[in-house]
Amino acid sequence: MPASIRQNVTPDFYFIPFESRRPPAPVPWSRTVERIWHGLAIANLVAGAVYIWWRWAYSLNFDAIWFAVPLVVAETCAYFGLILFTANLWKTRDYPQRLPPASIAECVREGEAGERPVSVDLFITTYNEDEELVRLSIRDARKVSYPHPIDFRIHVLDDGRREVMRQVCEEEGVGYITRASNIGFKAGNLRNAMEQTSGDFIVICDADTRPFPTILDHTLGYFRDPDVAVVQTPQWFYDIPEGTRLKDVWGRRAGAPGRWLGAGIEAVFGEIRLGEDPFVNDPAMFYDVIQRRRNPWNAAFCCGAGSIHRREAVMFVALRAYAEAIAKSGEEGRGRIQKLLGLRHQEDDPLARWQAAQEEELTPYKFHVSEDIYSTIVLHQDSERKWRTVLHPEVESKMLSPQDLLSWTVQRFKYAGGSLDIFFHDNPVTRPGMTLAQRIMYLTTFWSYLGAVWNLVFLLSPVIYMFTAIAPVGTYTGDFFAHALPFLVLNELAFMMGTWGVSGYKGKVSYLASFPISLRALWAVIRRKKIAFPVTPKQRQEGNYLGLVWPQIAIIALTVTSFAWCAFRLFTVGGGYTLGGLIANGLWGLNNIMAMSIMVRAAFWKPGREQER
Repeated sequence: MPASIRQNVTPDFYFIPFESRRPPAPVPWSRTVERIWHGLAIANLVAGAVYIWWRWAYSLNFDAIWFAVPLVVAETCAYFGLILFTANLWKTRDYPQRLPPASIAECVREGEAGERPVSVDLFITTYNEDEELVRLSIRDARKVSYPHPIDFRIHVLDDGRREVMRQVCEEEGVGYITRASNIGFKAGNLRNAMEQTSGDFIVICDADTRPFPTILDHTLGYFRDPDVAVVQTPQWFYDIPEGTRLKDVWGRRAGAPGRWLGAGIEAVFGEIRLGEDPFVNDPAMFYDVIQRRRNPWNAAFCCGAGSIHRREAVMFVALRAYAEAIAKSGEEGRGRIQKLLGLRHQEDDPLARWQAAQEEELTPYKFHVSEDIYSTIVLHQDSERKWRTVLHPEVESKMLSPQDLLSWTVQRFKYAGGSLDIFFHDNPVTRPGMTLAQRIMYLTTFWSYLGAVWNLVFLLSPVIYMFTAIAPVGTYTGDFFAHALPFLVLNELAFMMGTWGVSGYKGKVSYLASFPISLRALWAVIRRKKIAFPVTPKQRQEGNYLGLVWPQIAIIALTVTSFAWCAFRLFTVGGGYTLGGLIANGLWGLNNIMAMSIMVRAAFWKPGREQER
């Protein structure tokens, strides 16, 4: 069907029933809650330090050093991550929000620009997404309003070079930009568009990013500070399945008795929803807590879609990288010339510099799978210009979440692989230019992906104990519980207050359950395998995804089998287990099974309409 005919036809997209949803407001800041969090956080770190010291000094089982040392090393690494995470969450101080500027002169240093309206380019990047999906994003972008005269232009950046997409842009009255190749993928697509536009500010949107009318009104005011380079707005997935309360499901199936039973179970265990999002896609923890609390340290980083960039800052990133590349290439070129001519000493050769410059390209966005965080790192490393980045706390756009385990895995693998690649090959933590607080915030991000290594140890430890009756600690006696329980209880209380207003349990178990993705990404980076740039599908992919969760199934199977073996030994030969060891490792193993089951259920999950069919 031609695009001109389709434009008045509403496609049967799965998310149409969710169009009326509205995003939640940012979690309000409370001085009282923050003070309670600070007190509990300090107590938690002290209890953790006492526990780790006791583990190393007094609790190791030297008869099973092969088991005891890896576990205590894993606990120590996890405790270090706890310190970093505590620093990240320490306080909420939003960047002051100011009135939208009436002219570009209000966004630069005095005398750098005349009195003219602000100009903004909104880029919608696309490759192979449904053209009608992109049309929805275009139409929402056209609704963007601003209280002052503004030069606002919308451009679709089509790396798929589709004639139908060009027709959609013509019908909607927006710009269409394409190129002859896909070099650099999304980063190259953005660079190509920058060469053909001239806006003072650039709004980055993915094909499914639907901006709200207020996005410029609420964010351009930050750029009154001439040092603000990037404003990132929270990403919000409006299509996340909310599920149905257990009492309602059982009430429909069994009437009043079913409703009463479901209500009783929820009264004991809390609200239970069937059919809710199995992938824990809700990004509130990341944006409203983790990213937002990096504002005081000027360490919030760009996440791509929903971000607004100062063109001057983007070009600064490009010029700095360009200069560094030429300098490096120039050194190499001069070395080659000296070798060819047999010279030991030679002054700076303009020819070598010129040749190096010809071989390099000006790249506003780093050709990297994580070009967004990479560009932010370059900005933060400049100690002279002191660029600032801002996390705006209010949601200003809506987008689609992964609807199947394959899409979710592709997305998370890119996140993990891109971050780990930066950590190992261009680590901002050790490079000059950043403040100590910024280094800590970036290290927190990278350390979280390395956590898959010690998470694997935590998953296997109860299995080893149940199979062998060998304990990694001297004895599971009162001394063990006296050190471990205060730390565990304080940890739960502290982060309940530290993430007040946002549910943290699902995020924790999802983090544990996704260990195979981070391990695969780590292995790929260590082997210097290039992390691919696949586009995350915007429509549900059909298929069987059990192959993606075999590690989680293996952990569940091993844990259940170890429980069965333990029970067999207890009822036959006694087994050599202790009551304390059974309690600690039994609860530990059950927690691991519950965490792994999240990913296994996700492999079988289907949206409501497919379940009805």
